[in-house]
Amino acid sequence: MLKNYRILIKGKVIKSFVLLLLFTFVYASSYPSFTQCELENIEKQSGVIAKNRILDYDEAVSSYKPYPKPEQLIKVNFYLNQLLPQVDILNQETADYWSTPKEFLTIGYGDCEDYAIIKYFTLLKLGFEKEKLFITAVYEKYKGGYHMVLSYFEEFNKPPLILDNLSFRILDLNTREDLQADLFINQDGIYKIDENNTLFKISATSKKFKELLKRVRKGS
Repeated sequence: MLKNYRILIKGKVIKSFVLLLLFTFVYASSYPSFTQCELENIEKQSGVIAKNRILDYDEAVSSYKPYPKPEQLIKVNFYLNQLLPQVDILNQETADYWSTPKEFLTIGYGDCEDYAIIKYFTLLKLGFEKEKLFITAVYEKYKGGYHMVLSYFEEFNKPPLILDNLSFRILDLNTREDLQADLFINQDGIYKIDENNTLFKISATSKKFKELLKRVRKGS
């Protein structure tokens, strides 16, 4: 009986892992995308400006597909940085809420982590490798306090490129002397980086990222 139970548990784990891989593959090629029904509901509830913002995003991202990856990075960072910043407490009535790209595009305002998240999914949509993208917590040396950006490892063991909602320039981490990287987060876990720009895992999962993916899976 115990052996059968272990097989059942193992089967559930494998099934969950397969579903997660399938989910990641599907959303890497399409998310965020809105159905016509969703757009109609957004127009009713949030207005025509919200709907037009989403349509403009779709058109912009589609127009970036023919460009090489370095130019796509610049275009995505520049385009999404034009969305207006606003702290979570005003948008979501909580101090640390990770908005899905659909929520961000509908509301039209976001905090630093929301920019990092929508850039993450937008680059996946454009065919970037998910293993090279990390939502990254950094410490701002000169201003003080923590901030979130998106890191892209064009080549591993070299400093990642930083997509920051506070800068239209994309520079590598070593050049960004104002930032001290703390945590690198993606679907594979939580990492830190050493002086040789090598990532090492410190945790198997991020609770925030896992909760975000659940809402994305539900269509949020």
